[in-house]
Amino acid sequence: MDYLADTADIEQLKLLFNYFPLSGITTNPTILNRSGLKLTEAINAIQKIVGYSSIHVQVISEDCDAIVREAKKYKSYFDLGDNYYTKIPINLEGLKAMRILKDADINVTATAIFTQQQALMAAKAGADYVAPYVSRLDNIASRGIDVVQDIAQNMSHYNLDTEVLAASFKTVDQIYRVSMAGCHAATISPELLLQLIHHPMTDSSIETFLKDGKDIYNIDF
Repeated sequence: MDYLADTADIEQLKLLFNYFPLSGITTNPTILNRSGLKLTEAINAIQKIVGYSSIHVQVISEDCDAIVREAKKYKSYFDLGDNYYTKIPINLEGLKAMRILKDADINVTATAIFTQQQALMAAKAGADYVAPYVSRLDNIASRGIDVVQDIAQNMSHYNLDTEVLAASFKTVDQIYRVSMAGCHAATISPELLLQLIHHPMTDSSIETFLKDGKDIYNIDF
């Protein structure tokens, strides 16, 4: 499973990309608003950090023609190549725009996915990724992990190239469970990414190794 950072916090991204094997970064209007940066400021700064890793930028236009213009503009304005993915919420206008943008060789991430049928429809429209929201499904008494698993099974069963990019996590356990459910990728907050690699028994083991090796490792380096 690929890991992506779900943030536009520049300092956090510098830390994460320095240490973690990340495949990219996802943004949306809420994340950008939280960062305090304008779109141009955020994406220019993000490009310097992530290099050729994928950058997912969400559109805010509502009708198909405007979505297409907006998506194309971002790709040219920021001089992004194949690492650029335009994020489009799943609805009638978005679905139409996905097909047009794919015909124009622009990568598409279908977002705000809450059902298996939304994901399958977006995949048939050509979306490269579909992004189901795990915690938000759990919050409305739906089973977020089960929805992710159903979507992943659909992609395999129907031989679709679309990958499942799970989003909206509150716990490390949710990330573990989507990885076991056949999810291809997950976009994760900085806080949860840092928690993924920590365990008290690991810390204890490292302390023991350092103590036991202190007086017997006798080669300078």
